[in-house]
Amino acid sequence: MSEQMFERTMALAGILQAIAQVQHIARHGDSDKNALAASLNSVLVTNPGSTSEVYADKDALKKGYQMIVAQLGDGKQKEVEVTRYLVGILALERKLTRSANAMGVLSERINQIHRQLGHFEITDEQVIANFAGIYSDIVSELGPKLQISGNPEFLKRTQTQQKIRALLLSAMRSAVLWRQLGGKRRQLVFTRKTIVDTAMKSLTL
Repeated sequence: MSEQMFERTMALAGILQAIAQVQHIARHGDSDKNALAASLNSVLVTNPGSTSEVYADKDALKKGYQMIVAQLGDGKQKEVEVTRYLVGILALERKLTRSANAMGVLSERINQIHRQLGHFEITDEQVIANFAGIYSDIVSELGPKLQISGNPEFLKRTQTQQKIRALLLSAMRSAVLWRQLGGKRRQLVFTRKTIVDTAMKSLTL
């Protein structure tokens, strides 16, 4: 397996790791602080020397690899909801990267968060609100909004909404990287077995 395939699969795992958290928060109202921090940190690495620099927390990425195996493998654990989120994110990513203006504003707003981290932790409510604001103001405006399923009691809470939007921004960051590494939607069908094999191997590294 090529190094590029490993890196591309890593970026796909990054998307799915963020989606897994969106699902969990929408259904249960709480989040794993370390997993949340790992996903948000990936947004801030805008000029990496390698793909692994984007995903410094390798343990957090394991959930993403497991979801690749579950969704693309031959088992019966596939979730239609995960597929819907993934397809929606990849469609929004195409619109984002085609808009030079949106990418420029995105970069400026991410730099503001870098400055904010001199005073707050990345999982602080104010920082999460800023990540969420970037998603709402820039990404969400580009196309049809992703419909998030979950417990209405949790979904109506502002804090839940902000965490979900912040994580969708993280998924978008990984989608941009996946595309930069040569990722294409048709590969999820035609090179499915190779992607699953790479994810399974990555879980053991």
